[in-house]
Amino acid sequence: MEHLTILLAFLMTIGTQVSAADPDDLQKLKDTGKCATCDLGGADLSGADLGGTNLSGAKLISANLRGANLRGAKLISANLRGADLGGTNLSDADLSGADLGGANLSGAYMQGAALCNTTMPDGSVIYSGC
Repeated sequence: MEHLTILLAFLMTIGTQVSAADPDDLQKLKDTGKCATCDLGGADLSGADLGGTNLSGAKLISANLRGANLRGAKLISANLRGADLGGTNLSDADLSGADLGGANLSGAYMQGAALCNTTMPDGSVIYSGC
């Protein structure tokens, strides 16, 4: 019983540490189409048209970007740890220095030009499907 109590306390602690998007930052993104260095962690941006948006340095930890249009977006040094980028269009996007640890990129590689001319975190450029 003591182990169960400790486990439950640990799980509740983890749950309270989940990143939540800053409502002001979400509004800024909606109003201006720009949000460099914003905290958008955990935001549901699935299917959003973020083409050409400057999200450099943004915190997008565990954000849902499934099916979003990030064509030409600047994601330089963005934190995309655990983000869902499945089916996302990253053509012409700049991911230089971005943290993609644990991010889901399934489908991004299989949609024709989804990674055409995309700058990856290591500075390499992918020309898949161009």
